[in-house]
Amino acid sequence: MTFAVARTRDEAHLYLDLHPCGCGSPETTWDNGLANIGGEPVNRYAGDCESCGAPREYLFGLPERPVMPAGYPTFGGAEPSELLDAGEWLWVSDLTAGNVPVGDGAEARRTLSVAVAAVEEVVKFIPPGADAVPDDGFWSQRGQEVRAAEPGRFQLDRLLIVRDAYRDLVARHA
Repeated sequence: MTFAVARTRDEAHLYLDLHPCGCGSPETTWDNGLANIGGEPVNRYAGDCESCGAPREYLFGLPERPVMPAGYPTFGGAEPSELLDAGEWLWVSDLTAGNVPVGDGAEARRTLSVAVAAVEEVVKFIPPGADAVPDDGFWSQRGQEVRAAEPGRFQLDRLLIVRDAYRDLVARHA
């Protein structure tokens, strides 16, 4: 068996938040720890949905090399995500940048930091020397829908402009 790798705790928790229970609720108190499935070590997240009580479980592969947190959030290392595709990462960036709290500088910095990190995750899907995310960087329905709505947003130069604009906003809230 092969399990998609969760590079960090932040990436695993984001994935779990984006994949709610069948009842629609993302609210689950997760227990996590290492497990052995078919001889392969995995990171197991399990809990009961707080709305309907349904048991939930996700198994993630372990990264080859641990990624040390480098601030908030730390989604992964240099390699692209196996859990979220490029379109989902841009969706996360759009969602968080569109919900920056007013009047709370610390929370605004935190929210904008997620938007910055999510755009940086999109950039990781662009191979060296390429100028846009390739077709294989989109495998989820949400990711494909985001790309179909505005494919030009996945060009490297545009992504870097957005990332830098969000970084400037983070600095303004310092």
